[in-house]
Amino acid sequence: MYAQCMVRFTVLASGSKGNSTVVTGGQTRILVDAGLSCRELFRRMALAGEDPATLDAILVTHEHQDHINGLAVTARKLGIPVYFTEATHRVWVRWLTPRRQMTYAQWLEQCRKQAAERQAEAQAAECGCDDADTEAESGRAEQEAGTAAAVTAVDASAAEAGDKAAEAKKEKEKADPSWLPAVEFFESGRPFRIGDIAVSPFTIPHDASDPVGFVFEAEGARMALATDLGYMPPNVKAQLKKLDLLMLESNHDLEMLRDGPYPWQVKQRVLSRVGHLSNDAAADYLASGYDGQATYVILGHLSESNNLPELARVAAERALSNHASLLANRLVLAAQDEPLSPIHLS
Repeated sequence: MYAQCMVRFTVLASGSKGNSTVVTGGQTRILVDAGLSCRELFRRMALAGEDPATLDAILVTHEHQDHINGLAVTARKLGIPVYFTEATHRVWVRWLTPRRQMTYAQWLEQCRKQAAERQAEAQAAECGCDDADTEAESGRAEQEAGTAAAVTAVDASAAEAGDKAAEAKKEKEKADPSWLPAVEFFESGRPFRIGDIAVSPFTIPHDASDPVGFVFEAEGARMALATDLGYMPPNVKAQLKKLDLLMLESNHDLEMLRDGPYPWQVKQRVLSRVGHLSNDAAADYLASGYDGQATYVILGHLSESNNLPELARVAAERALSNHASLLANRLVLAAQDEPLSPIHLS
């Protein structure tokens, strides 16, 4: 395992089939998006030397399927909180429960009632255990007197009650597929902390309810994730300054997209100002808007249908030639099918 006190950035997957990254700072580990199944996320983490059991929270950039596919199962499996903007959470809930005719406020009230019921059941279970212990003690006394049958009956009853409680919990999770161990809301433009990591969310132009990118700070290192954006607006450029690591979208080659297999309406969406950043647009930013200070530049969210890694790399390398440095701007390409080796910053 890695040393505890360090900063690292581990891209587990990046692309239209699933996105997920582990950000580590000090004693804190955050999973940014859960766009793969829980099983696949855990497999990727194992390949990268990351331990799922050490994750402290999940952060969500937006509600598109390639960013939230394994969210609920992963959060429940690990028992960790999920951080959303309220708008993203609202859309996610409605997407999971499309046939439920209720307002968001009604859904929140339902969740509060269900949480109260779960707490009451847990307390009842504890009381049941205490009662079972008492009866067991009595049973042992009776056993000494030759009444072992009573103990057997109590044990069988307690086991049956435990099985019924477990079944009831599973049924509740099935009834509410959006149930999570804990939900925390944040707002774009308002920094907050998760353990040892400071998180600064910023608005990005994408066709989702309230999409965000993030700047992370830990132990003096600054890392930024900016993918799924149609262009580079001033607010995003302002956030991506004085970084040690930048993960930037380089989604498509313009000619490959125009001549590619996508329907015309999908091509229009990708090319729009709320779509995805092309190789040329990413290169333009790296050449003229980027301050050139990051040690690592990661190109992410490359399209498998409308891009080639070589095209994205060449465009970025040409742009970064304006920021010549022996130590900075090491270019890395994130992949869809395998995790990157963890990048250590301290």
